[in-house]
Amino acid sequence: MSVKKIRVLIVAISSLFILTPTTVFAGADSGFYIGAGIGDAPVKVFDFDENDFAFKVFGGYNFGVIPLLDLAVEASYVDFGNPSTRSVSVGVTGVNAFGLAGLNFGPFGVFAKAGLVNWDADIRIDTFKSSESGTDPAYGIGARFQFGSLAMRAEYEFYDLGSSSDISMLSVSAVFTF
Repeated sequence: MSVKKIRVLIVAISSLFILTPTTVFAGADSGFYIGAGIGDAPVKVFDFDENDFAFKVFGGYNFGVIPLLDLAVEASYVDFGNPSTRSVSVGVTGVNAFGLAGLNFGPFGVFAKAGLVNWDADIRIDTFKSSESGTDPAYGIGARFQFGSLAMRAEYEFYDLGSSSDISMLSVSAVFTF
């Protein structure tokens, strides 16, 4: 390869890096963030296994330890909907506290989270009504794509509500970092 071709290649690569916005190379912004998401939540209680529309609102703080690694804390309110059949209806809501750890690959990142959910359930079977509540473990994995201070997240969360009840949520969220 000639010296002239090498110079042209170096100028082209340098121009690419200089003209590309720095937010493309940034990981998740550090600082406080808020977000909201929608999704689908399968609710499994004994023989009952139905899905419904779910939503959540959340906020947290990303510590931004090093460029490749994200560490954050997050709290959220989630409404798993009110899945029902002809004779059974289950409405579940929860307040969550999570610790998150993630890896950044430029504007794309992956993360895992673990924490607790404090949940309330209203159960109706024909004319019988009951309310249950508790605090149990919750886990999740997800991916995000960052556009400056705005990010889109897709995630799967699993709520282990004991030996006979499980709830999961597959959601898409928008997140804004201050």
